[in-house]
Amino acid sequence: MLRPHGDQPLEWADAGSGPLGPIFAEIDKVIVGQRKLIERMLMALLTEGHVLLEGVPGLAKTLAVRTLAQTVEASFGRVQFTPDLLPSDLIGTNVFDQRTGEFRPHRGPIFAHIVLADEINRAPAKVQSALLEAMQERRVTLAGTTHPLPEPFIVLATQNPIEQEGTYPLPEAQVDRFMFKTIVSYPTMAEEKAIVRRMIGHEEPAAEPVMTLAEIEQAKRDVIGVRIEDRVLDYMVRLVHATRIAGSSRDSGSRWVEYGASPRASIWMAKGARARAFLCGRDYVIPEDVKDVAPDILRHRVITTFEAQAEGVDSAAVVASVLNSVPVP
Repeated sequence: MLRPHGDQPLEWADAGSGPLGPIFAEIDKVIVGQRKLIERMLMALLTEGHVLLEGVPGLAKTLAVRTLAQTVEASFGRVQFTPDLLPSDLIGTNVFDQRTGEFRPHRGPIFAHIVLADEINRAPAKVQSALLEAMQERRVTLAGTTHPLPEPFIVLATQNPIEQEGTYPLPEAQVDRFMFKTIVSYPTMAEEKAIVRRMIGHEEPAAEPVMTLAEIEQAKRDVIGVRIEDRVLDYMVRLVHATRIAGSSRDSGSRWVEYGASPRASIWMAKGARARAFLCGRDYVIPEDVKDVAPDILRHRVITTFEAQAEGVDSAAVVASVLNSVPVP
């Protein structure tokens, strides 16, 4: 049962006292900082979304995903994407069983509740397509037989910044299937000191299960029950519509935008805002919920022009401008 909560942005203390507080507390034993990353992962878990994580290596992205799986007793699959990876390495294949004389399916690592696709932008397009199709359909086909994926099923894909050598940007249509694109930043000096202190100890910290998948499924149903008033829903739609207006003319700053966000952005914004309200312990959405999730939902759905790229204006700057220009109800 959700409890009323004050109208304030999500803080670590709020999350810790909310319905998934035990998960936050357990992850905090292993991960120092990276609060936004952990919030986004939990929001995706509650809404059946997927998350694209961008950041340089060594920022605990893999550890955070594995720790989340441990706290909810979920199966965990990890795939290291490389240029020679094949779709069968991801989804599996049929193998010949000499004992029975028949072929049987050998399931790949994608058959897990939480799947980490590490460095997705280093793999060939056909492997990326196989993963993204599974994300969309939530099932895969092996030798003509369709196999459903587990429930819940979420993919957390990491990618290095595209400026790094050997990386290839994902097509816009495929990136759009991710609920969030979250930028994982460097820790502060205080956080880095705490990381070093923790990792050079006698034992590396480990997380224990604190919730079951059945409890997560109940939480997902509770999220669906979170109320969104018309004025807040109007605010979401105005934000998404503002990105399209920017892309339909060449007045003022609109010359930076080639294409705005699709209705899929509005849908995920509503789901993300509901999940954020739930994490705060509220059964209703406030505009601050929308403002919090909007940047990570819109940044990969707003396509900038070549002119913008030449002048160093990225989609994050465009989204920030939209958030500043649309009145908050």
